[in-house]
Amino acid sequence: MSNVYLWLKAFHIIAVISWMAGMLYLPRLFVYHCAVPVGSPQSETFKVMEWRLLKLIINPAMIVTWVLGLLLVWQGGWHTAGWMQAKFALVIAMSAIHGFFVRWARDFEADRNTHSQKFYRLANEIPTVLLILIVILVVLKPF
Repeated sequence: MSNVYLWLKAFHIIAVISWMAGMLYLPRLFVYHCAVPVGSPQSETFKVMEWRLLKLIINPAMIVTWVLGLLLVWQGGWHTAGWMQAKFALVIAMSAIHGFFVRWARDFEADRNTHSQKFYRLANEIPTVLLILIVILVVLKPF
């Protein structure tokens, strides 16, 4: 394994950790945002927090995760491995959830949220489950 591959892997892991930190925190912000009145100072603060988290952490971390992940797959020759194909499907699912989070942040920004705190609590579990499955695939390489 080359030194470049190991550096790519290290920075990929750092990007994944950053992406997941944001993906686990943002729906929590949505839960708390639901509890405050529309147009209140607290609501406006949540809007700023949500967008800063997306623009400064979650979006860049997702991009770096994808770019480095694809480089690792190419360099490691993993593209035909069954576990990698399954991981790829799960990462696509994670990216789709990311897209939903962006849409919901836009809804909050426009004061048109229609979801409950319970909805966002459940949505908060999806990245966790996907993350667990992805880590199991990467570590165990079951197929």
